[in-house]
Amino acid sequence: MKVVLQNLTKRFPNRNKKIKEDVVAVSDFSFEIPDGELIGLLGPSGCGKSTTLNLICGLQKPTSGRIFFGEDDVTDLPPENRGVGLVFQNYALYPHLTVRQNILFPLQNLKGAERPSKEEMLRRALEAAKLVQIDTLMDRKPSELSGGQQQRVAIARALVKMPRVLLLDEPLSNLDARLRLQTREEIRRIQRETGITTVFVTHDQEEAMSISDRIVVMKDGVVQQIGRPQDVYDSPVNLFVAKFLGTPPINVFEGEVRGGLLRLGEDAVLKAALPDQKVWVGIRPEGFAPEQAGPLHCELRAVEVMGRDISVVAGHPACAGTAIRAIIRAEDRPDTQVGTVRFALKPHKVFLFHRESEERLAVELS
Repeated sequence: MKVVLQNLTKRFPNRNKKIKEDVVAVSDFSFEIPDGELIGLLGPSGCGKSTTLNLICGLQKPTSGRIFFGEDDVTDLPPENRGVGLVFQNYALYPHLTVRQNILFPLQNLKGAERPSKEEMLRRALEAAKLVQIDTLMDRKPSELSGGQQQRVAIARALVKMPRVLLLDEPLSNLDARLRLQTREEIRRIQRETGITTVFVTHDQEEAMSISDRIVVMKDGVVQQIGRPQDVYDSPVNLFVAKFLGTPPINVFEGEVRGGLLRLGEDAVLKAALPDQKVWVGIRPEGFAPEQAGPLHCELRAVEVMGRDISVVAGHPACAGTAIRAIIRAEDRPDTQVGTVRFALKPHKVFLFHRESEERLAVELS
């Protein structure tokens, strides 16, 4: 099911009576989600991603704009008539009901011709349970399940109605790191098997990038960039997007273009075909290459072993953060006794941003 958001805006009254302006949670959001895609809504807390999800499912009404499922305008339809499945952050399972009863609950609430027979309900509940691999746990209650198993029950309950659109609101935030990895792979598998158009809300960029067909990066209710995860990572439109995506995060420097050279402090590191100006410079952790005669001189602070790769923690006077983190091959490990390390930079991993607007500058580096 294709989902189209047209100029979607949501305003809330400001609780601070001294400020008359409304709080804009979502601002003029337009986007078309193709049928069968998994879209990640990504951004920090308070950016408007959960509000967008609530607008799609009907829990909140937009201040302006329209929402379409296929050719159907669902903007004014109540949630129960939209054909959506919603998985909450806290799962919202009924503790007194078994797994089977929790999954059956949405079907038992259907009325009239939409209500299937008891046999059909049981068949669909078992199918949903098998899809999320909890069919052997049907007689247990939520308190007897692990966090990951409870999450699967919540997904099965959302799928049993055969929704047109599946909405997931930070569904992995209550799980430990290993279980999060396993469960997000399961969500991707389930989405591919069912082909249901899915919107996945998260503040964890690694989650969003790993399972989404496309990601939507938001800040303060405004969409910053939409694209395939790798494209957004490789070509951020502004400094916010560059800083938000990536683990470890991008290294930011106060730089200057002078005489056709990009300078970080006293170090002329790359050629840059730009007029002289001060810029923000973002360098991905994998953009550093250790070289004895490299142009970037750094203070070596620590070397952290990561297995196949290592993380070099260094300092530089132009660094805007507390430290530089460079990811390099283990065999290129620098000598920690020296106290300094020199790098060459990989031009395609270096981005320049306007010092005031923080928009990315179109420039060829070499």
